[in-house]
Amino acid sequence: MGKAQEACDEVGCRGPGTTAGRAYRQESIYSSRHGVTLPRQTMARWVELGADWLRPVYQAIRSGVMAGGYVQVDETPVDYLDPGGGKTGTGWLWTASRPGGDVIFQWETSRASSCVGNLLPAYFTGTLQCDGYGAYPVFARNHPHPVVLAGCWAHVRRKFHEARDQSPKLSGWFLRQIQHLYRVESQLRESRAGACLRAAARAAESRMVAQRFHRALVHMRSKVLPKSLLGTAISYALGQWAGMTVYLDDGRVEIDNNLVENAIRPTALGKKNWLFVGEAGAGQRGAILYSIIETCRRRKIDPYAYLRDVLTRLPSMTTGQIAAITPANWISPANRPSQIAA
Repeated sequence: MGKAQEACDEVGCRGPGTTAGRAYRQESIYSSRHGVTLPRQTMARWVELGADWLRPVYQAIRSGVMAGGYVQVDETPVDYLDPGGGKTGTGWLWTASRPGGDVIFQWETSRASSCVGNLLPAYFTGTLQCDGYGAYPVFARNHPHPVVLAGCWAHVRRKFHEARDQSPKLSGWFLRQIQHLYRVESQLRESRAGACLRAAARAAESRMVAQRFHRALVHMRSKVLPKSLLGTAISYALGQWAGMTVYLDDGRVEIDNNLVENAIRPTALGKKNWLFVGEAGAGQRGAILYSIIETCRRRKIDPYAYLRDVLTRLPSMTTGQIAAITPANWISPANRPSQIAA
């Protein structure tokens, strides 16, 4: 499976971006290592067809992510080639994840609040965990169903960490309070606590720390320069406070958005390899591949084995059979009953 495995490594498992960029890398590998000439246009077309075939699986994963009533969302910039402009534009790879579940990517050419609506379906209702970007409150206000915005303590912590050199004593105090909150979460993870136990532990231990933190924010707001790093950190925390306390009342909700940010990290390697998406349409094909591969990784499924099996079976399958081949339900060929019986 050498050549096929290298194709998976270079095309999908290392980061699907511009099909032309990936095809260039593969063309060089096949030529130098194996003496095989494969035109990059042919390989780019293969990737395009593969993404189109996988689109129903992608939609099924998306439905599963949105069904739980709690998702984490983040976005990251990705340059793309702007036809006719002779330069690249900035697109955005939006990501939605259900903690402990799957992840979905959505390509957009802007960062507007409408893009959140494209990522989250009209029927979504529940808790959306995000950073302080203004598009999320706009989306929540305009969405047809109730949406609760949960904040991210990691973003608050970063602000106070940035202020440490300028205001070491005060910033250090705020950071210690946040450390107390994270220590509670660490203990809950170690004990594999469920939502009810997490809510109870947070009520008993974390809430008083959060209340102390908030009193200090209000007290110090008028005593520091608003434009200073500490003043900026305080203002940010107060502005996000309603969302910061959501996790104290809902045991399902995480203390921060780090899980979805971790899902975005593999795209950084992709951007270093292919620099920009070839054109706007290729962005969503990359999002489909990212979604399936990252979901496989979360479920400890070998992406190559999964893609090889699913792409072989898809042409003969009906729409009603798609649910059986999502990563959540997929059974490897070696473990299928027919194979065991044989």
